[in-house]
Amino acid sequence: MPIVAANGIQLHHDTFGDPDDPTLLLVAGLGAQCTNFDDELCSAFADRGLHVVRFDNRDIGLSTKFTSEQTYTLSDMAADARGLLDALGIERAHVWGSSMGGMIAQTLAIETPERVRTLTSVQSSTGEPHVGMPEADALNALVANLGPSADRAEAIEKSVAVTRILTNNDEIFDEERARRRHEAFYDRSYFPEGGIRQMTAVVMGGSRAEGLAALDVPTLVIHGTRDPLIGISGGERTAELVRGATFLAVEGMGHDLNPVFWAQYVDATLSLVASIERA
Repeated sequence: MPIVAANGIQLHHDTFGDPDDPTLLLVAGLGAQCTNFDDELCSAFADRGLHVVRFDNRDIGLSTKFTSEQTYTLSDMAADARGLLDALGIERAHVWGSSMGGMIAQTLAIETPERVRTLTSVQSSTGEPHVGMPEADALNALVANLGPSADRAEAIEKSVAVTRILTNNDEIFDEERARRRHEAFYDRSYFPEGGIRQMTAVVMGGSRAEGLAALDVPTLVIHGTRDPLIGISGGERTAELVRGATFLAVEGMGHDLNPVFWAQYVDATLSLVASIERA
C-alpha cells in the first residue's frame, strides 16, 4: 500500500497523473478520507497537466490512528502534509484544501510559504469567531454523525442524511450516489472518534487572520452560496485578508464537492496554476 513515514506517523496517499507535472496536493476535511476527492475529480485535474496527490489525514482512513488521550493541532496536521511532500521528494506544491483541509492548507502556507506554490482554500474560513458561522441544523447533524453507530447500516444512513443537509440543494443531491460513496467509505475505514479529535483541533485552532494578512502566496478562495456549515462570509473574509486573492462564489453549492461544480473547480484552479507556472 502507498504508506509513507511523515512527521513521526504513517500516512496513506494516492497519486494521479505524471509525477513530472506540477504537484497538486489535496487536503481533505474533517472526518473525510482522501477518497472524498473522487477518482474522477482527481483525474480531471491530472488530465489538465497536474500530478495529483491525495492523502488520509492523521486519525482517519488508512493513516495512523490516535487514542482518546492524544491531542493535536492544525499545525501538527500541516506538518503531516509537509512531511508527506518531503517523503515524496516534492519541494513545492500547489495546495488545495477543502473545509478543515482549507484550514490545514492555510496553516501550511502561513508556516512554510516556501513549500506552497499556490493556495486554494475551498469552503473554509479564517478561524475568526465572527465569520463563517454554521447553521444550527448543519452543525448538530455533523456532530451527531461523529458519534458511534450501532452497525454499518445505521452509520451509512446517518452519513447520507448529513450529506443531504450539507448539500443544501435538493436539485443536485443524489441519494444513490451518496449512499454508494458512504458504503465505500465505511468499508474502507470506519473510525468516527478520529473526527472528534480533528474537530477539537479546529475549535482550538484560533484565528489565522494575522498570518493570512501577511501571506505572499498566490491564492484562490472558493465558496458555495448555500454553504450551511461554514457560511460564505468565511470564504469572503479569507479572500479579503490574503493580498491579491481571487474569490469564486459558486452559485448553488453547499458544503460538499458535488460533481455539478467540478468543472468550475478545475478551471479556476488551473487558471491560478497557469499564472504561476508561466512566470
